[in-house]
Amino acid sequence: MNFPEIYRSTFEPALIQAILANGRFLQVKEGEVIIDIGQTVRTIPLLISGILKVTRENEEGREILLYYVTASESCAMTFTCCMQQYPSEIRATAETESELLAIPIGVMDEWLVKYPTWKSFVMRTIRNRFNELLQTIDQLAFQKLDERLVVYLKEKSRITGSSLVNLSHEEIAQELASSRVVISRLLKKLEEDKKVLLYRNQIKLLKGL
Repeated sequence: MNFPEIYRSTFEPALIQAILANGRFLQVKEGEVIIDIGQTVRTIPLLISGILKVTRENEEGREILLYYVTASESCAMTFTCCMQQYPSEIRATAETESELLAIPIGVMDEWLVKYPTWKSFVMRTIRNRFNELLQTIDQLAFQKLDERLVVYLKEKSRITGSSLVNLSHEEIAQELASSRVVISRLLKKLEEDKKVLLYRNQIKLLKGL
């Protein structure tokens, strides 16, 4: 486990030792739900490796992607839920096989006072995720679906570090709150414009995208 190395520039040495002493190391498989909607949040996940996908669900059960969590990050929504002791309003799912440290929420208040780097990390995480949520709102309100699809593909490529996006058209449609037929049509147009190559459950992003 390389937690100290990954978070060395984020946390002071004493806090790293406190995290290792209080945290529980978890390995999660791709597709495993870490935090579910309505669940009482009892731990804060600090990601060591992998990617977590954070989504929200409407009354009809349709999900929409909010943001991703990558190594050396955490989920802002868990901070707000545990501080207010509210049930989770989001679902955090392992996008890839991941490793994390689960920190009990009981240390939250103490660490905010005791460790300046912890307070900075919490506030920075909340601010960054809030900005990402604003971007999501802007996309929904002001961008056409084809523009949102391009942003989505680029972000997926960025967080995975690969030009290959391993998702079906149905999965993309679910995350963009659309339909498979519409997404397939838009992807086909991108392929015709030589911006992507389409394979079975896989999309290769080209330089023109």
